[in-house]
Amino acid sequence: MDGLKIKAMSKVNLGLDVLRRRPDGYHEVRMIMQTLNLCDELTIKKIEDDSINISCNIEGLECDENNLIYKAAKKLMDAAGVSCGLDIYLNKQIPIAAGMAGGSTDAAATLVAVNELIQAGLSIEKLKEIGVTIGADVPYCIEGGTQLSEGIGEILTKLKPAPECYVLIAKPHVGVSTKYVYENLHVDTIERHPDIDGMLKGIEDSDLLAVAATMENILENVTETKYPVIKMLKDIMLKEGALNSLMSGSGPTVFALFDDKDKADRALDKVLKTGEVSQACVTTMADRTCIIEEL
Repeated sequence: MDGLKIKAMSKVNLGLDVLRRRPDGYHEVRMIMQTLNLCDELTIKKIEDDSINISCNIEGLECDENNLIYKAAKKLMDAAGVSCGLDIYLNKQIPIAAGMAGGSTDAAATLVAVNELIQAGLSIEKLKEIGVTIGADVPYCIEGGTQLSEGIGEILTKLKPAPECYVLIAKPHVGVSTKYVYENLHVDTIERHPDIDGMLKGIEDSDLLAVAATMENILENVTETKYPVIKMLKDIMLKEGALNSLMSGSGPTVFALFDDKDKADRALDKVLKTGEVSQACVTTMADRTCIIEEL
């Protein structure tokens, strides 16, 4: 095999709770992670020399050794004891710095793809071990689907697939600092926490309405005050028939669940007409993260 293509799916947090801030500064979380069919695509080919070359369709995106794709390829080959030159092209469709794990899923896809390409034979668990040294979301992105994430994000429990629906994604122009959001989240003063247990039951029962009813993100306590566009987009989606709408991760991306594609498409049109978003689309849920195709 001289090359392959791999799809790297995005994710949203159907529910996100922060339980406490630990003495080491990390936050203990309880989240429901969900893969979406909105994806990046990586084309990876072997080359004669031992360099790792990355290019991308997005002008200005860093494509040197600081890119998570580069780090993933290098760490995988070091772990496998194999040296191989790679030419990697990234077709970027997932919004950047959006709370949708775009960088993490690209790193996860690289680990899976390079493991296959060089026939390293590393297990999924070994790939996750490498992945967590790159980013907290990378182990999740290696498998994807519907999962409960606990601890600081590293404890994962695979769940039944979430009920099928249409998902509207909208990334506003604003940039949100994850560091700022967590630093300004005062967990000890927050009385209402997301009903993660209720969502787990909704998923187990394949009850879309119950899942939608329990969608909540504790980080909105910080972001909706500082970035009013987030609430504005949520309100538009709800007005157009969304079962519920929510910010993903630390933001600023807003998403909504719909049981009817026409409603989702009409909401997409309304969102685009605001002029407040840089990217928006309607997609669906996926049950895994990485899909490989041989060149």
